[in-house]
Amino acid sequence: MSLFERFKEGLTTNTSSSKSNVTSIGSLDQDVLEVTSQTRSQDFWKLEAELHDYLLEELKRHPGQNKEEEKQKIEEWGQVFFDQSGGRLTFEEKQEILNYVENELLAYGPITPLLENPFISEVMVNSFDEIYYEKNGKILRSTINFVDNQHVMRVIERIVSPIGRRVDESSPMVDARLPDGSRVNAIIPPLALKGPSLTIRKFSDTPFTINDLIRFGTLSVDMAEFLDICVKSKLNIFISGGTGSGKTSTLNVLSSFIPNNERIVTIEDAAELKLNQEHVVSLESRPPNIEGKGQISIRDLVRNSLRMRPDRIVVGEVRGAEALDMLQAMNTGHDGSLSTGHANSPRDILSRLETMVLMAGFELPVKAIREQIANAIDVIVQQTRMKDGTRKVTYITEVLGMEGDTIVLQDIYLFNETGLTNDGRIEGKFTSTGIRPKFTEKLEMNGHALPASWFVGEW
Repeated sequence: MSLFERFKEGLTTNTSSSKSNVTSIGSLDQDVLEVTSQTRSQDFWKLEAELHDYLLEELKRHPGQNKEEEKQKIEEWGQVFFDQSGGRLTFEEKQEILNYVENELLAYGPITPLLENPFISEVMVNSFDEIYYEKNGKILRSTINFVDNQHVMRVIERIVSPIGRRVDESSPMVDARLPDGSRVNAIIPPLALKGPSLTIRKFSDTPFTINDLIRFGTLSVDMAEFLDICVKSKLNIFISGGTGSGKTSTLNVLSSFIPNNERIVTIEDAAELKLNQEHVVSLESRPPNIEGKGQISIRDLVRNSLRMRPDRIVVGEVRGAEALDMLQAMNTGHDGSLSTGHANSPRDILSRLETMVLMAGFELPVKAIREQIANAIDVIVQQTRMKDGTRKVTYITEVLGMEGDTIVLQDIYLFNETGLTNDGRIEGKFTSTGIRPKFTEKLEMNGHALPASWFVGEW
């Protein structure tokens, strides 16, 4: 019995237990938001400033501690401070001030509770007093605020400095990442008119597995096992989807199917992929320095990776001229490559790839570009963020080749939407088109049989 079949058997039991867990953590989240939404008095800010300065001096006097040790010391020193200056504060008020200062010193200020909440997937700071977050696919406004624009700037500096990035008037936009891999984008005045803006797309400390995607309803068990076989058989797979559709999470899951004995080179703008294989080289692009020099682009890294003897090349996202180098790599023996791109359908991603190849500056005939694409890509996985906030793999499509000047596609699996539930959730089912893929023989030559039950469906 395969991993997917065993998971399928335990799906019903796991769902009921996970629902109860959701309720408990969800209520905890509401408590956190309510506490942080209270209107704070001048006395609060005065005591917060005094405690902040006191703890900062203590930390300077005791350097060289790791984060856990610093956290423990802050708790101890905080109690000493409150014994001397706490006045008539209640235990809850003292704890709130201490948590606030601890987040300022060791984390990311007021938005730390949002970042630590497992049910919040994105945090959006439009200005110091306007913060939104995405929870369970819905965007909600938070009652949490920063003190002022300088407060937001301090948090942005704390995020970008450790990874060698900068943000100032000469470079007012920056892409960065948190230690857990969460993606960060910051843009400041004069480009951001309302003040510094910060967008953080969170990533879990423990990456999603294929079983997680099945449980979320992103794809079916048959689709999951089919993609597992495609990755192991070294088919070139391109994941297409809109912003926030879950492309990177799916790329991370598909990358986990790569056998442990293969050498993997990952290439990203901000390192997000977390692979458990032993033989992994992770590369990250670099923006220009303050003099406008020293930039290393994704295209440079793709070219360099070809000299690193990779068995697999995984590009986090193709969005420019690097598409040409990626397609050439796929066509010159680097089978099993994986990548993602922004598009709304499998046909759209082919058009976007044509445009990106032309961005490389070569005046290639359109037919030649399409032949490169048709020969390079075997499977397109289309992922969509639905109206209710859920993410679905809506197409698994095979690239058959050229017919005249047109690239021929064949859908293998689809998500058919059937309606809405009373609470606004989308209903539907994953179905096969009933057609076996053309590359079936290649999969079977690699020792993977395709059960007939996978391809029972309506045309």
